[in-house]
Amino acid sequence: MAYLLDANVFIQAKNLHYGLDFCPAFWEWLIENNASERVFSIEKVGDEIEAGGDELADWAVHRGSDFFLKPDSAMLPALGSVSSWVTSQNYEPAAVNTFLQIADYYLVAHALAHRHTLVTHEIVSTSTKKIKIPNACIGLNIKCVTPFEMLRHEQARFVLEPHR
Repeated sequence: MAYLLDANVFIQAKNLHYGLDFCPAFWEWLIENNASERVFSIEKVGDEIEAGGDELADWAVHRGSDFFLKPDSAMLPALGSVSSWVTSQNYEPAAVNTFLQIADYYLVAHALAHRHTLVTHEIVSTSTKKIKIPNACIGLNIKCVTPFEMLRHEQARFVLEPHR
């Protein structure tokens, strides 16, 4: 199973639980699991992160297209499926227009096209004003988990080295 990470996974990790300065093991785990072709994100998420111009942006730049995948031909029908699902729901037109212009649309389509599990901090919402990734995943039968569920499922361990 491969995971596809939303921008908020990286941003919240940096800002809260796994700061680059005090929990390098999390970031090393992402790199190692990307090398094993189990953890990815997409180019548009990488672009969002790089726009931050901070240490996370530097980290993302160094990962490149092996981590932040470019769109491919398999995504074309998936983009159509996601668009059809979104427009057939009861979301406000502004919510639909916004969703179809942001990375979330491409993230969901990539997960659909490649059968990846989508990883996000977003939660299901009944609001018609914003389309949440988990709602789209449910509607399109895509597995969606939190970062913590991913880490537990993959048995990630961030263990301190013994003091010397």
